[in-house]
Amino acid sequence: MAGMSDIRNGMIIEWRHGLYEFVEFLHVKPGKGAAFTRTKLKNIQTGQVIENTFRASDKFSEVRVERAMKQFLYSDSQFYVFMDNETFEQTSVPIDMIGDLAFYLLENTEVAMKTDPDGKILGIEPPITVIQEIAECEPNIKGNTASGGGKSATTETGLVITVPFFIETGDKVKIDTRTGNYQERA
Repeated sequence: MAGMSDIRNGMIIEWRHGLYEFVEFLHVKPGKGAAFTRTKLKNIQTGQVIENTFRASDKFSEVRVERAMKQFLYSDSQFYVFMDNETFEQTSVPIDMIGDLAFYLLENTEVAMKTDPDGKILGIEPPITVIQEIAECEPNIKGNTASGGGKSATTETGLVITVPFFIETGDKVKIDTRTGNYQERA
């Protein structure tokens, strides 16, 4: 059993009849009273994020999670197919489990696949940054490059991001998968 002092980002626990991953946590030691931890937990099955406060007396069971590097091969109407680079074994993941991560998946993208000890897939972690080509964006208007604003652009996977005015269709950009924001031209 784990407790309040064991909490860390990425830790997966069995709690309230489901599997939850700690997204954020903050240990609070008030001047008066006992310490507690404010957390944000993400339900592994539904993706719902909830907030909860854990006290020192609260106990929960940690789920051992294995992370294996897989390569995204292709998708069809029902599944995304990944391959283990060592064994060449292919794994099919239902489309509904991928969700918005599909915007960051191009062929040959390396991802970390999280599984429980029984081999059940718990989720997919994309790389922290990906490089994608801009498929469509508004034209550049002379004089806009000095301002701090941006314009809307669509990448080759359909992700809509805000980019600086100097970015044009066909440019490759680096995108942070945690926030979905433009980082730099690649």
